[in-house]
Amino acid sequence: MDTALSTEVERFEASPASGGLPYVMHTDKYGLNSEHFKALARGEVRVIRVAAFANGPSCELISRGQASLGFEPYINVSEVRKIGMAFYETELKPELIERYFVVAREHLNDFRKACEPYGSPLDTLRGILDEIWPAGANLQTLFGRKMFVGLSRMVEPNTTFLAHHDIFSEDAPGIEEAESLLAQFAANIYFQVPEVGGELLMWHRNMTTEEFDRRRRGKYGIAVEDLPTPDVIVKPGRDDLLIFDSRKIHAVASPHDTARMAVSFFIGYRGDDQPLTYWS
Repeated sequence: MDTALSTEVERFEASPASGGLPYVMHTDKYGLNSEHFKALARGEVRVIRVAAFANGPSCELISRGQASLGFEPYINVSEVRKIGMAFYETELKPELIERYFVVAREHLNDFRKACEPYGSPLDTLRGILDEIWPAGANLQTLFGRKMFVGLSRMVEPNTTFLAHHDIFSEDAPGIEEAESLLAQFAANIYFQVPEVGGELLMWHRNMTTEEFDRRRRGKYGIAVEDLPTPDVIVKPGRDDLLIFDSRKIHAVASPHDTARMAVSFFIGYRGDDQPLTYWS
């Protein structure tokens, strides 16, 4: 492991399900650096946990602001509610792709309004990524247009969030911007978390698209009960940021007492000398 990863604000934590192996790495927003992303890309860690990334007092205000905007189900996943439109929802249908780009700026500004009078932690993270990555970081473009970033999501109590993987090239097959990725990460900033449930669950073994499609049986994902015990289990705290390998099969344990509310996006890696890009 690169010694640049060993700083006073960083420590490894073995997930309860990892057999003692250090798959979760801790830092704070002032210690987050390019080596964390390189370690994720190399598969040396599964999750980077950035404690207290959001301003603690702002979390309740932001979650109320999100709720006031109104969560709606995904077009193609009725069990999960969100604000904004994920590119995954377009299924490459021309009319939905056009809708995705038309509403992108509106939804981004809606989230900023939900954060007032505090600044948007999403914008803070975007700025940090550009500062710490040598080649910079920028909003992903597709078909010559800027993509949306900042999907607000709510997982309600007793809602099943199926195990799935997020792979840009499956959402946009044959398109250079998606096919050129060497790694893809998910970034979630949490504003409300349940006391019981809501953990991030991850499995190490890669699953081919063919196997995944067979095992999900027409649904968007696989029931957690149909998989082995997760290899990594991470309980996010309110105001935490988790960054993890989205190409690995992952799920969310059902919240029991209150909804889990977060804002999320993907980060694309194309090599150490290439810019990072991000989108939702």
